Amino acid sequence: MDLIIVESPHKAKTIEKFLKGKYKVEASKGHVRDLPAKRMGINFSKNFEPYYEITEEKKADIKRLAEKAAKAEKVYLATDPDREGEAISWHLAEVLKLDPSRMSRIVFNEITEKAVKAALENPRSIDMNLVDAQQARRVLDRLVGYSISPSASLQLSDNLSAGRVQSVALEMVVDREREIAAFVPKEYWNVTALLEKEGAAPFKAALNDFKGKKFKPENKEQADAVLAAVKDRDFTVKNLKKSVTKSHAPAPFTTSTLQQDGSSKLNLTAPQVMQIAQHLYEGIETENGSLALITYMRTDSVRIAKEAQDAALKLIRETYGEQYAPAKPNFYKSKANAQDAHEAIRPVDVNVRPEQVEKLLDKQHYRLYKLIYERFVASQMAEAQYNSVSLDTVCADYGFKTTGKTLLFKGYLAVYDDSKKEEEDEAAGGLLPDLTVGEALKQKSVKAEQKFTKPPTRYTEATLIKAMEEKGIGRPSTYATIMNKLTEKKRAYVKKEGKFLVPNEISYRLIDFLVKFFPDIMNISFTATMEDSLDDIGEGGKDWHKLIADFYKDFSVELEKSELTDVKCEKCGAPMRLKSGRFGNYYACSNYPNCENIRPVNEKVVIPTDIICEKCGGMMVEREGKYGKFLACGNYPKCRNSRPLDEKKSTVKCKKCGEYMVEREGQYGKYLLCPACKATESLAEKVGTCPECGAPTQKMTSKGGRVFYGCTRYPDCRFMSWEIPTGKKCPKCGKYLVSVKGETVCSARDCDYKEESKEKEAE
Repeated sequence: MDLIIVESPHKAKTIEKFLKGKYKVEASKGHVRDLPAKRMGINFSKNFEPYYEITEEKKADIKRLAEKAAKAEKVYLATDPDREGEAISWHLAEVLKLDPSRMSRIVFNEITEKAVKAALENPRSIDMNLVDAQQARRVLDRLVGYSISPSASLQLSDNLSAGRVQSVALEMVVDREREIAAFVPKEYWNVTALLEKEGAAPFKAALNDFKGKKFKPENKEQADAVLAAVKDRDFTVKNLKKSVTKSHAPAPFTTSTLQQDGSSKLNLTAPQVMQIAQHLYEGIETENGSLALITYMRTDSVRIAKEAQDAALKLIRETYGEQYAPAKPNFYKSKANAQDAHEAIRPVDVNVRPEQVEKLLDKQHYRLYKLIYERFVASQMAEAQYNSVSLDTVCADYGFKTTGKTLLFKGYLAVYDDSKKEEEDEAAGGLLPDLTVGEALKQKSVKAEQKFTKPPTRYTEATLIKAMEEKGIGRPSTYATIMNKLTEKKRAYVKKEGKFLVPNEISYRLIDFLVKFFPDIMNISFTATMEDSLDDIGEGGKDWHKLIADFYKDFSVELEKSELTDVKCEKCGAPMRLKSGRFGNYYACSNYPNCENIRPVNEKVVIPTDIICEKCGGMMVEREGKYGKFLACGNYPKCRNSRPLDEKKSTVKCKKCGEYMVEREGQYGKYLLCPACKATESLAEKVGTCPECGAPTQKMTSKGGRVFYGCTRYPDCRFMSWEIPTGKKCPKCGKYLVSVKGETVCSARDCDYKEESKEKEAE
């Protein structure tokens, strides 16, 4: 029996049902090998060849697949129809040591019986151009990430990461935030007139020009001048244009546009959109077996198969009427650098309407399928048509303009909620009366309203993905991963305020560091050009080894500059470089090979001082610990004396031994410490009276930052209270009384005793 290997267990289950026992279908469960997780994994001396390894958790899967492959007459590799899927097939062939003569690669854009059987009838060999394109991208991203991240982490903060595309996306968010911060609002005034033709409803017109030149008042004086000039005067129709305008249906979804609409219309993150789309692609369980609902969801093509287009047109004619089908089928042009290997995202079967499968899907899966379905059907429908009117009026050399737009024919709007366009249409105006050039219009009112220009809007996930796509940064398959890296809780370079992306403080420092030392990496044009070069590899137009070598030549120079630190070599005085090695980060002298000094980053530096230890008479040294720099006895471990580097002596003498005490700050605030006998005395504010022993209580702060009041006789008396204790007992229940917002009340929650104020008692 022949064997088919796919990535997903669910996908394997679905396909096996189609083939009715004629084939054995197994899942690799994703990648079977990858670059090492904890080291570079690239052989620089062998043309940047990657070193792949099999993780422990994948060994059982590989053993299972190897056993099945050995028994099979022929092995079909049916991983996803993109570069990543092609690479997985190649890795499978390498790891399983498959004989090329009994191995074939098959691809299908949708998981249907017809598509799978057609793929089995048309097998091919593994496309090494696509594999090389994926390898080049993986190696390039590893070089950038593993080289820059350690340097950024040490110089800025712990646990930072930088990425070839991720960092450029973050730069866009940071730059936008800086634009907003630097924005200076500019004043302007809107002047609108309410005009009327006798017997018709009044309409608005907005100031547009002065003596034929564009004009908008910049201050109140200019606005008042307009009002004075047109006061109580009629307006004259100068120009009138009537036309029928059309709005073309939007193209079917690509990965990018699906993520954008999923964010703006459904309030889903890009990773959520892709995860749900994956489930819809692999299929859902029904009474009649597994049913795949959409085509492959990683694509930047807007092409549609003729069979699918014909089915959509048939449905449109039967459901909505002949007039809703275009005279000629709609065709959409993909962007110049689009990968056209497979179709746009569409329903597998347009006759499977969302309402038919609603009960089989959860809310989010249903909403996304409905969105994909409606967008596809709408893309094949006729244009929406509007009656449009543009009217120019004039009064005292000031020109006023108004537009009106009314829907004549819904077209694709009957299916797809194009809310953005509808909002724009409503804002443009409504019906206008029948008018002729030269006709006089009466002025009902004219008013001026002060306005200020607004700063650029912050990015949302949807608008950032759109901007990245427009600039050629990243590819559809990477957008979700990038969004996830920017917003993940572990590092959180970006936080969300509603839908808007706001960079955290560390993001500014990280971007400034990267722009300073890695200008090419952070250059949008350079990044876009590199993406095009990676695409060229997939088409067989470039050697990936040469691309990486050319890139690394300049990158290594920038990397060396970024590695320089303020740390000086203790042997020759030259600046030390930050390096990453097998055993972690380390400093290496930049004067190499003249100086070969190296030392670990975390090596404890000991600096001698002239301060004498008060316990043993030895010399104190300066050390650095978890909480910063401190003084410690040089005779450690024989003498364990230590104290803060910036310790302040007080004028207070110890009550036990008479030595002068020093100021310290601990968990619960500032206190005095005797360096001789270690006696302590709190410096906390004394507020209230302990109801248990009568001693004063002091104001303190807990680990969580909450204020509380504890007895000054601690640890002999362990009384504490969240409110100020008065030292009195409650006459009603016997608990202690506390002061809360100037009132004396019982500390017991179930007691309602409240002490009357002296003013009230006097009354």
